[in-house]
Amino acid sequence: MNTGIFTKYGNRKYLTASEVEHFISATRKYSIEVRAFCLVMAFTGCRISEALSLTTDSIDFVSEQVVIRCLKKRGRTIFRAIPLPSNVIKILKRWFDQRPAKTDLLWPWCRMTGYRRIREVMDAAGISGGHATPKGLRHGFGVKAIQSGVPLTLVQRWLGHADIKTTAIYTSAMGPEERQLAARMWGKHTRVRRGGKQAGACLEPA
Repeated sequence: MNTGIFTKYGNRKYLTASEVEHFISATRKYSIEVRAFCLVMAFTGCRISEALSLTTDSIDFVSEQVVIRCLKKRGRTIFRAIPLPSNVIKILKRWFDQRPAKTDLLWPWCRMTGYRRIREVMDAAGISGGHATPKGLRHGFGVKAIQSGVPLTLVQRWLGHADIKTTAIYTSAMGPEERQLAARMWGKHTRVRRGGKQAGACLEPA
């Protein structure tokens, strides 16, 4: 099975940092139920089956973290805790207060419903392609964590990987620092375009 972050044709399987930001912004157009689900997926990198298994006991509002049961550990019950931003915790609290109290599950959906909700927000964010999936969101979390300097062992724990070699695949994605180093090598073959309030340099052929 191909576990890399590129297809056999060289297309990436992960969302870039900017695509994740667009995805997060697009959630504002949706109900609190859908928004909370999408934000948990984006900020934890969990599998869709793991998100759908979360209950009212899975969110620790005091320590601001979500506790996920690793569904792939057959024969063993293993939990992992992942920190969440305070604003995401607030949105989850709103969903707690509004959700029907018929079940302990936060999202009593089938897997296909959860998948469709993610795809709908992807479409609204203008994200398309083979990476515009819940798995692409998970891969994007891994890539961004590595590029942000999070230790590989911690990313492994957050993603629930049994083997650190699986986590190491995210180091193969090109980060902004790598592009900056390449720009130094290009030297006189490129020029920096500066304009108005543009944040950051944009390189283009001279």
